This record gives sequence, structure tokens and C-alpha cells, in this order.
Amino acid sequence: MIRGDSVRSTTILSVRRDGRLAMGGDGQVTMGESIVKQNARKIRRLYNDKILAGFAGSTADALSLFSRFEQKLEEYHGNLSRAVVELAKDWRTDRALRHLEALLLVADEKNTYLVSGNGDVIEPDDGIVAIGSGGPYALAAARALAKHTSLGSKAIVEEALSLSAQICIYTNEHLVIEEL
Repeated sequence: MIRGDSVRSTTILSVRRDGRLAMGGDGQVTMGESIVKQNARKIRRLYNDKILAGFAGSTADALSLFSRFEQKLEEYHGNLSRAVVELAKDWRTDRALRHLEALLLVADEKNTYLVSGNGDVIEPDDGIVAIGSGGPYALAAARALAKHTSLGSKAIVEEALSLSAQICIYTNEHLVIEEL
């Protein structure tokens, strides 16, 4: 989990278990200390529904990154590993992208990556990764559920995000969960 002071206002969680991947996020959008939207969709299906992507941070910045990431996916014919490495390179070196304040979680049927503006491309060891202000809570809950229950990936994501919403003031219980 990577978290900067400016990356707040959401929780995105990805869990890979028993050959299934689930990625979910809450729907809350905040501006300063006020909730301005409760049912935003921060998880998207990309590249013919073969890739899931979620964002935390500035919405405008994340939408710019989604657009750039989709271009990379097209350029590299859906090769997720190559697309995230190239996006991270651009993000780190491009003058306009360098100032974007967002984190991306992206996954396909085999790989999961956290991508940051520092040029980081991180693949979780245990198939569980979270971003955003509620990320540490969701990550801890998901790891405990994975270790001590037989729940599937979608059920773990749902329960861990619900627990995070009870703790993090920037996270709500309007959840969007996608599966591969």
C-alpha cells in the first residue's frame, strides 16, 4: 500500500484468490471536508472487459491517467505488464503527467499492479492490494479474511470495503465490485 498525504477520499481494493479476481471501490467523492457525491464509479473495465482498473486521488487526474492507460493498452495489444511499465515511465517523465495526484490499481486474469506517479509498478506478493485513504483498513481486513476464512475474492472485497467504510471518513458503503 502506498499512500501520500494528497491521495485521500476513497478506498480501492483488489483481491486475487482461487483463480478469481475481484476489484472494488466505494462511491464517495469529497471536496475538502464535504461529501459532494455518494455513488461515483471508480472501477472500470478496459480493453474489451479483460482488464479492471481503479483509481484513488484527484478525479480529473485519474481520468487523464485512465485515458493514457487505455492508449497504452491499445498500443501494446492488451499486454498489461508492458502497458503499466510504459505508463509509469511516461508518468514519471512527462511534464504534464508528473504533477498528477492519483494512484491506479490495474489487473487482468493473471497480474495485478499498483502504478504510481513516482514510476512505481508494484505487484503484490499475496494478490491483495489497496489504495486510497481507507486502503490500509481494507488491506488489513482482506488479509485477515483471506487467512482465516474460505470466502471467495468478491466476498472478501465486499466485507473488507464495508469495514473500511466504518472507519475511514472518506469512504462510504456504496460499493462497486467487478470480477474477472
